[in-house]
Amino acid sequence: MSDNSRGLIRSMVVMGSTQTVNILISILRVKAFAIMLGPSGVGLLGIFSNLLDMVKTAAGLGIGKSGVRQIAIAKRDEIVLTRVRRVLLLAHLMQGAVAMFVVWVFRAQISEWLFADSSYATEVALIGIAILLTLLGTAHTALLQGMRRIDDLGRVTVYSGFIGSVVGLVAIWFLGEAGVVWFVVALPFATIIIALKYTRRLPIPKTNILSAAEIWDIWKPMAKLGAAFMFGGLATTVTLLIVRQNITQELGLEAAGLFAAAWGISMIYVGLMLSAVSADYYPRLTEVINDRVAATDLMNDQLQILLSIGGPVLLLLIGLAPWIVTLLYSSEFDSAAELLQWMTAGNMFKLASWPLAFSIVAASRSKTFLMMEVSFNIVFLAIIWLMLPSLGLQVTAIALLVGYFVYFVITNILAYTLQGFRWESLSIGLVGIHITLALILLGLALVSPLSGAIVSLFMTAATGLFGIRVVLKKIGPKGSVASSLIKIYDFIRWPI
Repeated sequence: MSDNSRGLIRSMVVMGSTQTVNILISILRVKAFAIMLGPSGVGLLGIFSNLLDMVKTAAGLGIGKSGVRQIAIAKRDEIVLTRVRRVLLLAHLMQGAVAMFVVWVFRAQISEWLFADSSYATEVALIGIAILLTLLGTAHTALLQGMRRIDDLGRVTVYSGFIGSVVGLVAIWFLGEAGVVWFVVALPFATIIIALKYTRRLPIPKTNILSAAEIWDIWKPMAKLGAAFMFGGLATTVTLLIVRQNITQELGLEAAGLFAAAWGISMIYVGLMLSAVSADYYPRLTEVINDRVAATDLMNDQLQILLSIGGPVLLLLIGLAPWIVTLLYSSEFDSAAELLQWMTAGNMFKLASWPLAFSIVAASRSKTFLMMEVSFNIVFLAIIWLMLPSLGLQVTAIALLVGYFVYFVITNILAYTLQGFRWESLSIGLVGIHITLALILLGLALVSPLSGAIVSLFMTAATGLFGIRVVLKKIGPKGSVASSLIKIYDFIRWPI
């Protein structure tokens, strides 16, 4: 039995449970949003959210992610930890304030660029406030993650998601489409309020005041590594914003809403899994990254657990996409189902790549990380840029699948050449099975949606049965749930 496996499973259970609750909140939120405002409102929300993500990513300089790494390394040294904590908060406060000011100054130009209309200038200015709030929230959640306070991080996710959703939906109820921007502002505001409650429970930092030189010495390496995260994340958010802008101007705001719906659903479950992964896996991998054998074992372990649990659900999502879109949004969004199926198949490659991609982050290879992240965006944007006018909205989903395939290949090459990663046979089998089944199911579902739905149920059951067995072999019989599941496998004559 692997201690790593048990720790990773516990982290995934904690974060997975909280993210599941958060997803249920998101489902209700999106459903209400879609009913109240329709595709055009969803498209507007997507553009506002994308603007926030883009500027927040640029202004944050990736210090949230690099800060997690620094805190994980320094948490046993109280003096160093205190300094990192202070600089982490101060940096996000100052950088967020600058970003808010810049957005306010250029609010009319940004509105004109996004909508070919300056009438959204006030809303854009309010997004600037949301950017500052988001960065302050990032500082606190990075601290919790670096200290591996996974339970508290999960509570912040759930409580802030619920409170932010309620406040945002009330604003839309009273203000209609004009309330969309307040919906965007409410979520990060709630995150700060809730996160403060839990970060205050951490040991109180020493009261020493840092000089400007000391702040610079701590901030500089964090910003240097964080810049790679920033540019990598910025490449994705800018790419997505450009895509949404092109869709809006070529096909209209309703088409942008369909794209936003498919993108949102496809990322909900993947986001759940990857949040559960990164919460504990990232700081854990950082601690052993210089030991190639231990790091390779941990990467294989995480890859196997991730695919065993996440793969079957992605197969189900491909098959049931038409019904899921209608359930989560409305019948007005039926055209988004085919986009969702292509995107979900592409996300299978993303799921298989993620544990390996973290090795580049943990090793602090900033330039390599940037090149790896940009590879997806170049392929994704190039295909859409060239083919959107002729092939229409469907090309966005096809481009995502091709982009993540390229990302999968590059990630594997880098993990092999730079970190000495070697695939275990079980990892190869799980990746091969899930990707093959996803592509077969995609083809079937596009030709016959009903057949695809039925077959997806059988595929999900079979891969899920195998995946649970993989997880049980790793964690052993400890615990009542594990013991009960092992008895089931004994009963069906497939003992563990």
